[in-house]
Amino acid sequence: MNIYTSLNKVITYIEENLEEEINYNKLSQLMATNEYTMKKVFQLISNISVTDYIRNRRLSNAGFDLYNGNEKVIDIAIKYQYDNPTSFSRAFEKFHGIKPRLVKANPKKLKIFPKLQFDENIPENENMEYSIVELDEKILYGKGIKTDYYTIQQDAPEFFEKMRKIYLEKYGEIDYGMVVYEDRIDSNNYEYWIAYSKEIEELKKIVIPKSKWLKFVINNQEAKDIQKVSRDFYEKFLPSSKFNLRPLPELEYYHDDITEFLIAIED
Repeated sequence: MNIYTSLNKVITYIEENLEEEINYNKLSQLMATNEYTMKKVFQLISNISVTDYIRNRRLSNAGFDLYNGNEKVIDIAIKYQYDNPTSFSRAFEKFHGIKPRLVKANPKKLKIFPKLQFDENIPENENMEYSIVELDEKILYGKGIKTDYYTIQQDAPEFFEKMRKIYLEKYGEIDYGMVVYEDRIDSNNYEYWIAYSKEIEELKKIVIPKSKWLKFVINNQEAKDIQKVSRDFYEKFLPSSKFNLRPLPELEYYHDDITEFLIAIED
């Protein structure tokens, strides 16, 4: 099934259940993947996490309901799956910029977050050569910085070059780059690390468990080309494939003037 058709089915299910508890397992089934992969694909294609999308749609509808109906704030809070009116009011004000109790008097303050609709005619296929490798547990030693979804493309190469200047003379060329997700599903907060495969006391020990990995070979070590392969993987390859991801860091292995881009997958 076309990934955009699957995503539209996900959106339809969400819309039909905004006033109910959303079953994330059901969303995963609609995309024929696991929950981790479903959330990752949704965020990368739509530019918003599925959790944020659901919250924004609920708050958007809540504003309409408060203005057009006579329900109390507590009733609207319960209707849209909030545990109490305080947490609802806080989220509502952050989204709309106005307290729920003031909506009737200030309807122009309300914001609309529209329902997503994906174009099912977008071509998906683009050839990407890959192999599947099984790697034993890896012990790496590295250093990282916090970054996010929006700035990592700039932060990662800048940090890499900064660390290379510091460590090149003492320890040689950096072996790995690594992207870590703070909660690996819903957060835009990332970490980018550089790492060596040899023990270095001043760097932090990192344990990468044994796993199967998708391996994509890039014939250079240029940041822009690595970022393109990463982007193409998530936006084009993964949505069309049957692979389920494991919540492990993404690895970039630098050697012999090439880069191996490694993504952990389930058996």
